[in-house]
Amino acid sequence: MTDTAADGPPRIGPTTRVLLHDLAVRRDRDEWIVGRMATRTFVALPAVGARAVELLGTGLSVGRTEESLRAETGEEFDIADFVGDLAALGFVARIGGRPVPDVEPPRASLPWLRPRHVRLALHPVLPLLVGVLLTAAVAVLVRRPDLFPGYRDLLWSRHGSVVLLSGAAAGWALLLAHELAHLVTARAAGVPGKMRLGTRLQFLVMQTDISGIELAPRRHRLTAYLAGIALNLSVASSLLLALALTETGTTAHRLLAAALLLALLPLPFQCMVFTRTDLYFVLQDLTGCRDLYGDGLAYARYRFRRSVRSVRSVRSLRRGARAWAAKRAGRPRDDDPSARLPAHERRAVRLYSVVLVVGTAVCLTFMAAVTLPADVALLVRAVRGLGPGHGLAGNADAVTVLVVLGGVNVLWLVTWWRNRRLRGSVRAT
Repeated sequence: MTDTAADGPPRIGPTTRVLLHDLAVRRDRDEWIVGRMATRTFVALPAVGARAVELLGTGLSVGRTEESLRAETGEEFDIADFVGDLAALGFVARIGGRPVPDVEPPRASLPWLRPRHVRLALHPVLPLLVGVLLTAAVAVLVRRPDLFPGYRDLLWSRHGSVVLLSGAAAGWALLLAHELAHLVTARAAGVPGKMRLGTRLQFLVMQTDISGIELAPRRHRLTAYLAGIALNLSVASSLLLALALTETGTTAHRLLAAALLLALLPLPFQCMVFTRTDLYFVLQDLTGCRDLYGDGLAYARYRFRRSVRSVRSVRSLRRGARAWAAKRAGRPRDDDPSARLPAHERRAVRLYSVVLVVGTAVCLTFMAAVTLPADVALLVRAVRGLGPGHGLAGNADAVTVLVVLGGVNVLWLVTWWRNRRLRGSVRAT
C-alpha cells in the first residue's frame, strides 16, 4: 500500500462506527441546530438528521443506524454519505479506528475567563436592575428636561485638542465596554467569543463573534445580543443621575454631560439593522431566519437583475423573444432565491431586503454628502492651522486633529483590507 492510499479518507461501510466530537443540539421550529462549540461550526438539520446524529453518537454502526431510521420512518437513508458530510464539518473525531484530521479551533478573547466567573451575567434579576436604573433616570429627566445633553456639551473645554482627545478616549473605552458586555454574557452561556475590529459600510466598529450562542436558549441569546445596549443605557442612566446632583456650570457638570452624550451616541447606530448591528441579531432571532442579511442581499440582487432584464426586454423585443425561447428550452434561469425558504422566512427576507437597500443607499449618500466633506474640511483647516503664527495652543489643536482623524481613517483602511483578505482566504480554503 502506498503512502497516498494510506493517507486517503477512510472507507465508510455498514459496519463502520464513528466517534463524534462533543456536539450541542437545539430544536428550532421544524429543524434542529447541531453544532460544535469549539470550532463554532453549526448546521440546521431536519428531525431525521438530528436523530441520525443521536444514534451515531450512541455507538451504533452505519448499517444499524440505517436500520433504526428505516424502522422509525419507513424511508431509506444513506448514512455513509451523511457521515462524510459530518466529517467535512469537523463533527467526527474517528471513523472506524482512524482519527479524522481536525482543524485548529479559533482563538477566543480572554481565554482565562470561565463561565463560572461570569455566571451572574445571565441571572434574571440583572435585566430588572437595568430597568430600575433606566426608569429612575427617565423620571429625573421628566422633572429636569434641561439635563438632556446637546451637541454643545461635547465642547466642555475651550481647548479643542483636549476635547478631541478626551472624547476619543472616552468613546473607545465605552466601545470596549460595550463589546465586553457581549463577550461576558456569551461566556456565561459557555460560548468562547472573540473581539476584533471590523467595518460596517463607512463605520469602523469593534465586533464580538458570539456565533455559538445559537445553541443557547432564547433568553440567553437575546440577553447576549442586547447586553451592549443595556450597558450603554446603564452608564447613561448613572451619568444622568450623577449629573442631577452636580451644580450647573462646574467642570464636573460639563464632564458628566459630555460623557452622557458619548454614552447615548452609539444607540441610534444600533437601529441601523442593515449593517448587522445588535438589533439586527435580535430581529433575525425573532423572525426565525437563518441568515437574514445574506438571504436579504441575495433577494435584493435577484430583484435588481430582474429589473435590469425587464428594461432590456422593453428595449429589445428580439432579446426578449430569445429569453422566452431559452426558458421554454429548459435552460438555467435566475430563480428567486427566497422561494426555497419557509414561508415565515420568505416574508421577513423580502421585507428586510427593502430596508437593506434603502438604508445602505441613505447611509452611503450621507457619507458622500456630509461625512467626507467634513473630514476633508477639518483636515485642511488643521493643516492651515500649523505654523508659528498660530501659537502653541493652535498648533496643538491642529496636530491633534491630524493625528486623530488621520489615525482613524488609516485604521479603517487597514481593518477593511485585513478583513477582506481573511474572507478571501476562507473562500479559497
